[in-house]
Amino acid sequence: MTATELPVIAAVDGSSHSREALDWAAHEAVRRRLPLVIVHARTPTRRAVPETQQREAEELLTRSVRRVAGIAPDLHPRTLAPLDFPAAALTSLSREASLVVVGSRGLGGFRSLLLGSNSLAIASMARCPVVVIHGGPSDEHEEESKDAFSDVVAGVAADESSEAVLEFAFSTAASRPGARLRIVHGWTMFSSMLSGGPVFDRDAAAGAAERSLAEVTAGRREKYPQVEVVREPVGGSASRTLVTASATAALTVIGRRKGGESLGLGLSPVAQTTLTHALGPVAVVPC
Repeated sequence: MTATELPVIAAVDGSSHSREALDWAAHEAVRRRLPLVIVHARTPTRRAVPETQQREAEELLTRSVRRVAGIAPDLHPRTLAPLDFPAAALTSLSREASLVVVGSRGLGGFRSLLLGSNSLAIASMARCPVVVIHGGPSDEHEEESKDAFSDVVAGVAADESSEAVLEFAFSTAASRPGARLRIVHGWTMFSSMLSGGPVFDRDAAAGAAERSLAEVTAGRREKYPQVEVVREPVGGSASRTLVTASATAALTVIGRRKGGESLGLGLSPVAQTTLTHALGPVAVVPC
């Protein structure tokens, strides 16, 4: 299996959030012409009878396959039910996946939490992009929302570290006919100073940020000529802009540093704030 054929993985646990994640993953697999794998991790516990746990897993996966058949009859997903903790199982499977899709909270989450521990752990440790689904519109408004929410929003740094984020964002926008790509970059006078730019002239710093953003995105218009691009340098933190934009975006894309997983340093403050408070689907891309 080549890198372009690696599957989309949908994590299910029976919760409403995971059903929304499954629906999103099925649609995305069709858009990207990739296979779909539905995964239900059977958490090891002394209180559960293995046979009962296995039967319940098989029933959940059967229902999930049937649900996908109603969305994309030609998809024919595979299923897996590993005996492992969800974050560990999905992180391991992410090594051979194009994308992992999870709900923001599962059956074990507290309703008061904006983001479940499993979702946060997977987004922080997976080896491929992870999409966290924060809930969506009701079924009766679903078709209307698909037309209304077409923007793909990407939060980037004005340097080469955003290459993976931009590639994922452009390919995502290209898979959605008519989608517009909004590229957001937050800058401050302090960040301008650190990058060797203007220190005391705010207008000059804003101009430097705009030029840097243009340089980072240069060359992709030739590869993705069908994608309309809007560049948005934002004075101050980009997190508020990204959270606001996520409410009407088909997907908000942010980056995660590689190498910081073991120390819990993969997500920057902007990325963590966006992932926690977003009002729509968020993709976290290792970069």
